[in-house]
Amino acid sequence: MNAHRPRVVVTDWDYEHLDEIHAVLDPLGVELAAYRAGTEDEAIEAGRGSDALLVEYAPITARVIGTLDRCRLIVRFGVGYNNVDVAAATERRIHVCNVPDFGPDEIADHAFLLLLAAARKLVPMANDVQSGIWDVSRYKPIGRLGGQTVGIIGLGRTGSGVAARARAFGMQVLAYQPNRPRGYFAERGARPVELDELLRAADFVSIQAALNAQTQHLIGERELGLMKRRAILINTARGGIVDGSALARALKEGRIAGAAIDVVEREPIPPDDPLLGIPTCLITPHAAFYSEESVRDLKTLAAEEVARLLRGEPLRCPVNDVS
Repeated sequence: MNAHRPRVVVTDWDYEHLDEIHAVLDPLGVELAAYRAGTEDEAIEAGRGSDALLVEYAPITARVIGTLDRCRLIVRFGVGYNNVDVAAATERRIHVCNVPDFGPDEIADHAFLLLLAAARKLVPMANDVQSGIWDVSRYKPIGRLGGQTVGIIGLGRTGSGVAARARAFGMQVLAYQPNRPRGYFAERGARPVELDELLRAADFVSIQAALNAQTQHLIGERELGLMKRRAILINTARGGIVDGSALARALKEGRIAGAAIDVVEREPIPPDDPLLGIPTCLITPHAAFYSEESVRDLKTLAAEEVARLLRGEPLRCPVNDVS
């Protein structure tokens, strides 16, 4: 880096404080500036003169990247980085990093929570009791979880965690994860299959994949049509992996039994989202990542990536190659 005081910009954040980031970067003499950028123009203004960006949801598009005259690094708070134009950053020789390991247990826990809640029809049961209804016959049929099959799309850290939880409940595990050797699946107690086979065979389909050009609307009308009528779709990854309109139609028409999701295509979910108001669709507000510990780790790990750049050390979690 140059001899000037490094300027690190947090483009946007919804945390209570940035203490962990200060703890990592203040000893390095960094000028840390924090903004609430939500648009391209706001991101451009925030990023002026920056050496590194820490980004949550701000759109770091090619237009934004084109104005970053000094920036060497963009770090996304989180696993996904679809709000950063990685190709444009690479062209400008700007490193892009994510934080893939800040909360895999929380996300796997939440995915399995959704699976259990949907399988046991927890929400309608609890709501009915509050309304004075005490009638177990309203929730038939409910199957025994042990012996059923979960199909996991994306067998990375979180997907592997879901597999471990499923096995603990006596479930069979199928997984779709391209370009992995068979031993990789065996170590995680999963049987590798192609996507169509997974969709046809699984009683529960759990999405743990990253959102990119290849996975955008990976689950659409055709794929939903392959699923069992009693199957339940779970998504704690990214909303864009599933065609929300197609999912709403499949649920309304009873072509699948239910969905339990933590993410939707447009967030926060707008009042006209077709998935709202469907009794068989359980939605939580993109909360799977959250625990006090995971948020603390997320901020620390993101800031440590910036510190590595400033010290001239190799980056830990690059998603592009600018060499």
